[in-house]
Amino acid sequence: MPLRTASTVAIQLLSTGPCLAILKNGRGFLCSLASRIFNQMSRTPNRRISLVTACALLAVACNKLSNGGSPTGPTNPVAPGAPVVYSAIGASDANGVGSSVVCIPFTDCPNGMGYVPVTVRTLQAQGSTVTLRNLGIPTAVIGPDFQSLGRQYGRTIEGNFIDQEMPFVLGNSTVVTIFAGGNDVNVITAALGGGAGGGDRFGYVDAQVRAFAADYTTLLNGIRSRAPSARIVAVNVPNMAGLPYLAGASLDQRRAAQRAAVGMTTTVVNPLVAQGVVVVDAMCDGRSYQPSNYYSDGLHPNDAGYAFIASEVVRAMTSGSYPAPLGSCGAMTIVP
Repeated sequence: MPLRTASTVAIQLLSTGPCLAILKNGRGFLCSLASRIFNQMSRTPNRRISLVTACALLAVACNKLSNGGSPTGPTNPVAPGAPVVYSAIGASDANGVGSSVVCIPFTDCPNGMGYVPVTVRTLQAQGSTVTLRNLGIPTAVIGPDFQSLGRQYGRTIEGNFIDQEMPFVLGNSTVVTIFAGGNDVNVITAALGGGAGGGDRFGYVDAQVRAFAADYTTLLNGIRSRAPSARIVAVNVPNMAGLPYLAGASLDQRRAAQRAAVGMTTTVVNPLVAQGVVVVDAMCDGRSYQPSNYYSDGLHPNDAGYAFIASEVVRAMTSGSYPAPLGSCGAMTIVP
């Protein structure tokens, strides 16, 4: 994203009444954090992702939304041509980092090439009017426990889904998407690299998967409380050990990443189909592991990678018979 365009959006966010009030009253923790990121931008090579993160934090700080209703609700598919109110929960994937056009949260970003704006354009092409709130915060993890753990072991994590995203889901959302787990897997492997787990590395991974499950329950209950009529679409976690960015990693790291990702998918996300959540099976989709679908960092999808995710998300939103995720597949055992 051009720096001038992103900076303009940030200034507009700072100029809003709520944010000015926060700053004047001295309670602008998130705004001050975002300002610190802006001040550091000239000294870091990752200016674009830092700017997106800063704008996400500004938006979180400067928007106050109403609460939803009951914790449960219908999950009917989007009817052809029906209006759609779409809240997207995620990390840098929701902003399309790695694509040719990266988006800032809380903006329409009609030309974005990440899966969220591509999903919006596809629904519009099918005759729907779409109201979007893209809540993605780069570096975010699912909950405050993973955020603290990551920071303990030197990872930059500027937010979490439970505290900084779920409370801002639009109350009248008809669709909410969730893509969680990638950054959390990286937090787990970073902790192991720092000595966590001692001699029981797999036991430590399994404990963190259980923590992920508890956070996912909190996240899902919060979404349903805020947006009781929303169809919830969750993308499960691909086997991170099979992604290009870990191709040169140690066998121990790849095994840990595989155990964490497979555990999150099979014991946490996939079982949500029994609770009315539609699950997109990124774990067992061969396209998740094609190097041609990834940006040069080997972690973030490129335009082609986001396009395939968007195609499945749209099908999950609109189909009354979207297939359930597979119970097992070869992708779950990429690392011996």
